[in-house]
Amino acid sequence: MAIVRLTPNSEGLLPTGEILGQALHSQVAMHADYGGVVPELASRDHIRRLPGLAQAVLNEARLRWSDLDAIAYTEGPGLAGALLVGASTAHGLAAAIDRPTLGVHHLEGHLLSPLLDPNAAALTFPFLALLVSGGHTQIMEVRALGDYALLGETIDDAAGEAFDKSAQLLGLGYPGGPAISQWAARGDPKRFEFPRPLMKRTTLDFSFAGLKTAVLTQVKKLQGPSELDHQTKADIAASVQAAIVDVLVAKCQRALNQTKIPRLVIAGGVSANQELRSKLYRLEKTDGIEILFPAPALCTDNGVMIAWAGGLRLFSGAGPVNAGTFRVKPRWPLSE
Repeated sequence: MAIVRLTPNSEGLLPTGEILGQALHSQVAMHADYGGVVPELASRDHIRRLPGLAQAVLNEARLRWSDLDAIAYTEGPGLAGALLVGASTAHGLAAAIDRPTLGVHHLEGHLLSPLLDPNAAALTFPFLALLVSGGHTQIMEVRALGDYALLGETIDDAAGEAFDKSAQLLGLGYPGGPAISQWAARGDPKRFEFPRPLMKRTTLDFSFAGLKTAVLTQVKKLQGPSELDHQTKADIAASVQAAIVDVLVAKCQRALNQTKIPRLVIAGGVSANQELRSKLYRLEKTDGIEILFPAPALCTDNGVMIAWAGGLRLFSGAGPVNAGTFRVKPRWPLSE
């Protein structure tokens, strides 16, 4: 959860944002034994944690409930149970202090989180956005706040899922992205030649199912009756990371060339990957592209990005502002 204050900027520019307070409780340890999120456990933990987190954020910001202008919450997409806990908490608080609520699209929160960077104040529409996480890999054209056009997306598995599955096969733990990145730092990315699906096609769609299968095949081939040695694990991790990053960078470059839009925002959990950042920053230097990443702490799911996105909508009048009854949208394309 978080409290964000927005301040008007020059005419035509986005407002600046200041994080007054934030509190984050990670459920990673709770779900680690299962290799992924268990919906029922996630929902129950939300119920236990939200009241304490809300009060902690308010205390850090040194504010009273009546000082808030609105309460934003994640309306979707996501697990229905967890969404309902958050939505009901938000509407209960809003009713108690007589303030409006703003239902925010989870991916819009990710997409707009890089704009909290002070250097983003001069960013102009339109720009391209690569949303890359455990559940999503897509390229959007951001024409204005709330006006998003889908240019390409994964036709099967997301990049983050490929990281998670590869880490699971190697016994590196959950979540897989950070684990693969750590082991890759000690590995040889050229030892194993994993496929780069759809990378050379003109389409802006992605596919990572074939890569997951190739990793499974390679691990089974090398493993035998004993566990893989550490260097082999590191080399596979580095080769997996190289394949995923190569595809993401190639698709971004193709989107930039096709649309002639020289501005690119990267968001989502995978945007924390240092190899991805390094290669895209190289593209920034060679092609004169303006590239913006979120702060590392804002790459994974967090309350700041939802508060910020809700604040931008309230600030701009783009809505929607909800009152009274509410609903959640477990399935909700960002283009809608």
